[in-house]
Amino acid sequence: MRVLGRAGGPTLVLAHGLGCDQAMWHRVVPLLVDRYRVVLFDHAGSGSAHPGAFDPSRHAALEGYAQDVVELLEYLALGPVVLVGHSVSATIVLLVAAARPDLVDRLVLVGPSPRYVDTDDYVGGFSAAEIDELLATMESNHLGWSRAMAPVIVGNPERPELGEELTASFVRTDPRAMRAFARATFLSDNRADLARVRTPSLVVQCREDAIAPVAVGRYVHAHLAGSSFVLLDAVGHCPQLSAPAALVAAVDDFLSPARLSPAGS
Repeated sequence: MRVLGRAGGPTLVLAHGLGCDQAMWHRVVPLLVDRYRVVLFDHAGSGSAHPGAFDPSRHAALEGYAQDVVELLEYLALGPVVLVGHSVSATIVLLVAAARPDLVDRLVLVGPSPRYVDTDDYVGGFSAAEIDELLATMESNHLGWSRAMAPVIVGNPERPELGEELTASFVRTDPRAMRAFARATFLSDNRADLARVRTPSLVVQCREDAIAPVAVGRYVHAHLAGSSFVLLDAVGHCPQLSAPAALVAAVDDFLSPARLSPAGS
């Protein structure tokens, strides 16, 4: 865990997605630290997290990761914070806000998806067979899956360095922990949890996203009371890599004094 930036400003806690670590925020952190206190951390089984932090039982469900974040916020004791969750961590921070609203002032959900599998009345972006195939490939060929999927997830084929960066992150993640995190991610259905959240929230969606289509972002916005929605003119599932300035601008606008005051609400 690292705490950076302006101690007197609002505190942003940045939660990374599947197969990533805190390094995935390196393009946005320099754009934040002059105005905000920024907390970076690695989920259990990711990055530099202590190997003993990963518990196959606790981390078989997203609620285990959410409890980790609750314990982190209690340890920091910085007051209510702005939780910024990317991808599956958008769901994780929603679970934190639902369980412990006293710890969370605002939520920023970047590419959220409460359920990845399509149903008759819901578009998640994947069929059940596609998810089963994805998980089976991860199980049998972690390296091959990482090299094939990372460029698809990032998008922006004209910028291959972004796909290479995500590939490197996938490859250095403990395969056992990543497979468990993937099962918890892709097999979960947290749509009902949206109704439990009353924390003011911003949903940030890229106009093209192979993992969380625009329809999913709009679903989250429609079912999350008091939320705002921003559609970035950006491609891919990782705007913190492909469009950091646009992502930070959306956060700044959401946290601006005019938006926070009654007159600006």
